[in-house]
Amino acid sequence: MATTTPAGVRGSHAKHGGAAPDGSAPMTHRQIMEALSGLLLGMFAAIISSTIVSNALPKIIGDLGGGQSAYTWVVTASLLAMTATTPLWGKMADLVSKKALVQIALVVYIVGSVIAGLAQNPAMLISARAIQGIGAGGLSALAQIIMAAMISPRERGRYSGYLGATFAVATVGGPLIGGVITDTSWLGWRYCLYVGVPFALIALVVLQKTLHLPVTKRKVKVDWAGAFFITAAVCLLLVWVTFADDKYDWLSWQTYSMVGGSIVLALIFLFVESRASEPIIPLRLFRNRTITLASIASLFVGVAMFSGTVFFSQYFQLARDKTPTMSGVMTIPMIAGLFVSSTVSGQVITKTGKWKAWLVAGGAFLTAGLGLLGTIRYDTAYWHIAIFMALMGLGVGMMMQNLVLSTQNQVAPKDLGSASSVVTFFRSLGGAIGVSALGSVMTTRITHYAKDGLGSLAPQDQLAAGKAMGGGSIPNMDLLPAPIRNWLESAYGHGIADIFLYVAPVAFLAFLVTIFIKEVPLRTSGALEQAAQGDGEGAAPATAAVSASSANGEKVPSLVGAPALAEPAADNQTQRLAAVASVAGDAPAAVTGGGTPVRGFVRGAESAPVPRAAITLISLGGRQLGRAVAQGDGGYGLDAPGAGSYVLIASADGYQPQASTVVVGEEPVTYDILLSGTSGLSGAVRSVDSKEPVTGAMVIVTDVRGDVLATGISGEQGEFTFAELVPGPVTVAVNAAGHRPIALPVEVGGTGVTRVEIELHSGAQLTGVVRAAGGALNDARVTLVDAAGNVVATATTGDDGAYAFTDLDSGDYTVIATGYPPVATGLTVNGGGVEGHDIELAHPGE
Repeated sequence: MATTTPAGVRGSHAKHGGAAPDGSAPMTHRQIMEALSGLLLGMFAAIISSTIVSNALPKIIGDLGGGQSAYTWVVTASLLAMTATTPLWGKMADLVSKKALVQIALVVYIVGSVIAGLAQNPAMLISARAIQGIGAGGLSALAQIIMAAMISPRERGRYSGYLGATFAVATVGGPLIGGVITDTSWLGWRYCLYVGVPFALIALVVLQKTLHLPVTKRKVKVDWAGAFFITAAVCLLLVWVTFADDKYDWLSWQTYSMVGGSIVLALIFLFVESRASEPIIPLRLFRNRTITLASIASLFVGVAMFSGTVFFSQYFQLARDKTPTMSGVMTIPMIAGLFVSSTVSGQVITKTGKWKAWLVAGGAFLTAGLGLLGTIRYDTAYWHIAIFMALMGLGVGMMMQNLVLSTQNQVAPKDLGSASSVVTFFRSLGGAIGVSALGSVMTTRITHYAKDGLGSLAPQDQLAAGKAMGGGSIPNMDLLPAPIRNWLESAYGHGIADIFLYVAPVAFLAFLVTIFIKEVPLRTSGALEQAAQGDGEGAAPATAAVSASSANGEKVPSLVGAPALAEPAADNQTQRLAAVASVAGDAPAAVTGGGTPVRGFVRGAESAPVPRAAITLISLGGRQLGRAVAQGDGGYGLDAPGAGSYVLIASADGYQPQASTVVVGEEPVTYDILLSGTSGLSGAVRSVDSKEPVTGAMVIVTDVRGDVLATGISGEQGEFTFAELVPGPVTVAVNAAGHRPIALPVEVGGTGVTRVEIELHSGAQLTGVVRAAGGALNDARVTLVDAAGNVVATATTGDDGAYAFTDLDSGDYTVIATGYPPVATGLTVNGGGVEGHDIELAHPGE
């Protein structure tokens, strides 16, 4: 029989906020948050290690001399290692100390990161990424397992929001930080691979001090044979999908050999697992319909999620010629959707106990987002792409964590690690297969569209275009001439869009599978409590009895592999749920007054008051505790229910919403809020001569680095408007037919809309032909001089003897042509339009 040593006997726990969990009582909110802090740091390090290189990969692979295959394998190697080792991490968590395992995973991750930063060629980088993947796989699986051990499924949605927030911050911050590091000359992309190391080191220290779980003491027997065969089967399958349609055809003897070998290895794995005393993946788990369907859905979600996100960096950098930094900025709508949906769904699930509707809605959003992304091209308006990415993010956020939650709710404590890792395993497997296969397909589609568009290039550009596509390396768009760059951007945009289109049916399959998952009410006790109530061998808790009732009176089915107990413990569950709900800083929403006053002013730019701003006070758990509206002088006031930390949210029309953490004690709190306004730019384009509006003028806004922020066409009254610009200095360039182009520096204010009036001077054109007695004269030099004697421009005639001068002001000019004896003639240019002036040169002696 297994025995556990309560971690709470250690006297040092007093300084961490009380005794550690002893298995007989739920952990307080403070204890859970302290234990989660190290886990979240480790998760942050693991996630940022993958996202921080996403926008830097084109630069990394280019510097190391790799091609599209190397690009795909840098991503796939990490996913492969995660996929192959996740079940092993999960099973080990059921046998030995979870704390020791998560610390080992952090060390493995640090070693992989250091080697990756020192990589000298693609092979070394890919190997290091595989080591990183082993560590990241442990962190991803163990974070879910430890959360399930401490927190009941009913309350887990609330804490899953912290995981979602960590995922979103690391996913948003990673590409931005990676882009800035890559674009900074004195740093370089190698520092991207080191960024996660400090966080991992801090996580090691924090976990040592804050994570205190009961230690399982029993003989460990790891199923190494099962781990070997499942790893071999997955690796062989991924090698096949990576090189298919590149090194050999999809239907070839190599395909038959590798697929057949993978099937044989998978069958051997199933045989080994059926005989193993401690299998990596207990096959009996799949007798449960929810676990089976959740695993299948996770496979499809993995294909859609990883394949849909991995190729965004190539799209923005190669199809839209953006910097790594801007590439990261442009993916924010997807991450925002993921953050919002994961956080909101977790909070609602905690309050209602219902989770299936979120899975089904997530499948619908994911399918719609990917289908719409399949329609984009290299010149598609960005706001369209932003909406499509947001839909995709909403779908991923609703499905990713909740599939794990539905599985954990179905198993006994002794199978918690294995069940959690099963869902993570299938998600990683789907991602690895999807990235590998679709990376090969993408290369084929880009080549196809490039060949189709080759005929649109001039003959002298076609040879250079062939060189740009040759060699198998990722092209450097900045070094290509404009016609070739546009041709190649179009091919990349269309080819990558096809990948999203191909993945959409896979997401639809995930949606269909979730429809058939049966919703089971979430239990209200964590795995530690369940194990303490059992016989020490991981028997199911009282809530696992067939006749048991949950806190809301609904029947709870028996768990997989868990014997039913005779008596339910609904009363104890209700008490435990009430205890968790009354934790400090998470008071019931019914408490609205009689607490500690929170007062202050809401101000905007230059300390101007912001009247009628909405102020909301919420707990750290997301519950609304109070609401107020700012008065005419911007003043507001509301009451916090008691001492603790709260979140104060302020919003007003024309301003960016602001969220702040407020620490409340026994004394009244004064807290002023500063709101930043949304910035815009508007104006009108007019003619200097006629003062009439210029319709159809192209208006371009660029930042101080020259990156284009916005473009537009002036309307019938010459008007133009751009919203949501970043405050600061910009350059506004305008050009229109018949007018001289102009560029003006403009300072976009921090609030409101900045208005600018732009006046264009008429720009005339002067064209003509230089002739001699024998006809058109080539290689003649034509000089245009203004009335003050200044040389305005020069031109040399071609074979047809033609010359042209553009963007000329009205006035008197002298045209001097040389080639034979020079000829000078005067002329007057009036307003816009095109004026002709042919020149006759005489041969010497004539």
